Amino acid sequence: MQAYFIGIDGGGTSCRAAVADADGRIIGRGRSGASNILTDPDTALRHIEEATRLAFGEAGISADLSEASALLGVAGNNVGDAVSYVQARLPFRHSEIVSDGLIALQGALGDDDGAIGIVGTGTIFILRHADEIHYLGGWGFQVGDLGGGARLGHAALQESLLVHDRIRPGSALAARILDEFAHDPRKIVDFARAARPGDYGRYAPVVVSFAAEGDAIALRLMKDAASHVDEALDAMARIDGGTGRLCLLGGLAEIYPSYLAERHRSRLVPPQGDALTGAVALAVKAFRREGV
Repeated sequence: MQAYFIGIDGGGTSCRAAVADADGRIIGRGRSGASNILTDPDTALRHIEEATRLAFGEAGISADLSEASALLGVAGNNVGDAVSYVQARLPFRHSEIVSDGLIALQGALGDDDGAIGIVGTGTIFILRHADEIHYLGGWGFQVGDLGGGARLGHAALQESLLVHDRIRPGSALAARILDEFAHDPRKIVDFARAARPGDYGRYAPVVVSFAAEGDAIALRLMKDAASHVDEALDAMARIDGGTGRLCLLGGLAEIYPSYLAERHRSRLVPPQGDALTGAVALAVKAFRREGV
């Protein structure tokens, strides 16, 4: 089979694949379902193959995947057992699994030095400097992800309980959340017992919306969350001197700039591309170098 390079962006919600020709030009894309290799590796494998076949189909190519090479960017790439399980069962002749953050960095900055902050339900910050990759954060909701949407939603529920108990003054945001739970704190507690990060994260847009209207609690929560992002960006700046380009990615990427310190706002640039284009670029590098 002619040489094709496959890039895969495997996410918890969907799996995207792109196939590029020998010149690295993307000629087909495909999308399928969730591909979290940690929580459901067998489903992830099925969706990885499905998205890849759809990409070849869009390109008008009938491909034998056992002769193809693919680079996958996924969450959990540092969990050895999960990676070994998935890699042994991938349908490709050659494959490489890297972090979803690395393909996002490549997509946003290309081969240049610089930094990205992925600010979605969780947070992670990645820097390329002097041919080294540095990761900060990304430790998950239980012990990390400061500044992420899940933390923001969680804080909004906490504040609402403080308002209910008349420990702190109320606001329209707190009233909106308390109304949802019929002003019964036990319902909030029950929700929290089973809540996952994404469940908390659905309150982040509510906080953002009320902050835009000047709600006192929402504004304080946004400023507190942004201070965590500033801290992480300061830590990266201590590595590279704060001179490289900076991209924000993720669901809160368009929201945070107005809350960040000027020293970081002045460095912000739009990303060159997305994580899928980054995966393809890294696939071309990896497999062309190996002569695959």
